[in-house]
Amino acid sequence: MPLVIPTEGVLHQQSFTGKTKHTHTHARTHAHAEVGFSPLQADINTATAGWANTDTSAQSSHLTLNKSAHGLEFGSRLICTMRTLFLVVLCAALCYASSDDNQPDVETLMSNVLVLRVPHGKGSRVYVNLTCGEAYQNQPVFWKKNGEALKPALQGNQVRVLVVEMIAGNYTCHHSPDGQYLNHTMILVQLDPDNRTVILQEKSPKEGHIQCSAPNYKGSFHCSWTRTPDRSNAAVLMVKAERYLEKIPCVLDADGSGVHCQDTNCQHNEEQNSISITVYMYSYSRLEAYTKTFYLRDIVRPAKLPNLRISDGRLFSWSYPESWEKPCSYFRLQFQVKVVRNGQSCTDEHPILQNTTEHAQYEVNLKTRRYVFCVRAQDKFTSGPFSHWSNCTVNQAKVEC
Repeated sequence: MPLVIPTEGVLHQQSFTGKTKHTHTHARTHAHAEVGFSPLQADINTATAGWANTDTSAQSSHLTLNKSAHGLEFGSRLICTMRTLFLVVLCAALCYASSDDNQPDVETLMSNVLVLRVPHGKGSRVYVNLTCGEAYQNQPVFWKKNGEALKPALQGNQVRVLVVEMIAGNYTCHHSPDGQYLNHTMILVQLDPDNRTVILQEKSPKEGHIQCSAPNYKGSFHCSWTRTPDRSNAAVLMVKAERYLEKIPCVLDADGSGVHCQDTNCQHNEEQNSISITVYMYSYSRLEAYTKTFYLRDIVRPAKLPNLRISDGRLFSWSYPESWEKPCSYFRLQFQVKVVRNGQSCTDEHPILQNTTEHAQYEVNLKTRRYVFCVRAQDKFTSGPFSHWSNCTVNQAKVEC
């Protein structure tokens, strides 16, 4: 194998064949002699140093190539790892999405009532497990939906039914296709989140869908609501009222448009916790829950003022409501009086006169003898809701209250 020699060694070998080159070599020899080296050893050392430099350069180049190769290999491995991680995450997401049908959000709201919560704006197909009862485990059981036989027939004590979007219903089980009723399960569907209500009307952003009032501070209150025209057939499934985990008994109105409740733990006591009432309304298979939270002091509305009359043609007087708290000197009311033009209602926004008084009487000094006198009351200390208006119509000498 040929030996590669550095450039300085080549110049020394050729110094014996030419004068100029020999002179160059002799000068170098003289220089080396000054430091104690022979010319041959100096050339050998020079060649050795050149070989070392060449070897170092080669090693450096090889190291650079190795680093580049290692860098490319590391980058390739990193890309593969990231791709693998992406595929794992994508697979997990798809599995989670597909698991919604296998793990539905089903809650037992009350006896024989299951609530299926489905995401709003997304089509859903969910299987729900139903059981007729442990007592019928080894007996022939036939199922119906909303009173009609299922096609194909559904048999067995434990079955699965498919609920597509909002199409659910009442499932009953029987001894035979037309046999004795055994049990039932109503499946209702509630959107999640439940913020797109269609069953009850919202009276105002402040009052919401449920309006509550109390005639005094004895704990009795009434809440009411109004169905939308398109859901006039909606029914009340359940009403829950409580104050700090203590249940409050309620009785539903005959027309299903309100409820009367009695809180027996808060008579004349300072309220530390609010009252929460939730009304569950359903129309066909759709379920909506409406909740209102309040303090009793915020909904106390005095009853309409009784015994409104006029004396001496100008002095109007009235009495405290019979349902108001006694003594009246402790549970004080304040009164808003208003005089509007004859033929106008008490809600007219352009009255002739308007004032507030703490006395149960008010004198009207007006030249006109044709007007309507109006008065209503509210709790002086809480400035809660006003009572409904009481009024007298004055038409010359004729007064009608």
